[in-house]
Amino acid sequence: MKRARPSVSVVVPTLREGARIADQVRRLLAQAGVDEVIVADAHSDDGTAELAAQAGAVVVHAPPGRARQLNAGAARATGEVLLFVHADVVLPDDAISTVHATLATPGTVAGAFRTWTTQDSLAGGNWRFGPIFHLADLRSRVTRYPYGDQALFLRRSTFADVGGYPDEALMEDLALAYRLAAVGRVALAPTRVQVSGRRWQQRPWLTTFLMTTYPTAWRLGVPTKTLAAFYAAIR
Repeated sequence: MKRARPSVSVVVPTLREGARIADQVRRLLAQAGVDEVIVADAHSDDGTAELAAQAGAVVVHAPPGRARQLNAGAARATGEVLLFVHADVVLPDDAISTVHATLATPGTVAGAFRTWTTQDSLAGGNWRFGPIFHLADLRSRVTRYPYGDQALFLRRSTFADVGGYPDEALMEDLALAYRLAAVGRVALAPTRVQVSGRRWQQRPWLTTFLMTTYPTAWRLGVPTKTLAAFYAAIR
């Protein structure tokens, strides 16, 4: 008898995503193979949690901080596989098939998608430098340590084994990727997710600076609290 595919829980961290969360939840639930969508909200004041619940998501509340939110969502999940997706990231149509195929590869403990940055109609700013923004997508094609916008996926048991997301103020995605790479292969899926270019549209040069320098500073040992404080000061 053919074994059923592992169940999949999608976890979405949110903070004031009222303008897009309902569409995102409906889009995720329409994906073949998705068993539940969990929105981990950091007590948004714009109706994000209520809109997510109305669209069909399971909503959990967590203190602000993406690592805490993602861990809270994972703790509520019932699926055998966890797929972490940002509110402004769109999965490809065959995402879940790709997830299962990737995790079935011997030695693979996790996987992530490549990215393609797209113009965001809900955001302000402009797309004048749009072609330049795609330089960020090149990283997603070669990295061994995926960022959060690449829609990381892994077995729930593996997530527990490595201790989940480290409780860091920033760079929690890279910190988890390093933990995973220490125990097995983190695979790069051949397909890509669409990533909102809203931050590039609104503050192109600041976003470029942060995306370029923060990972390096973190690898050099700059405390995430320091990075987070600087980030908050210039937002």
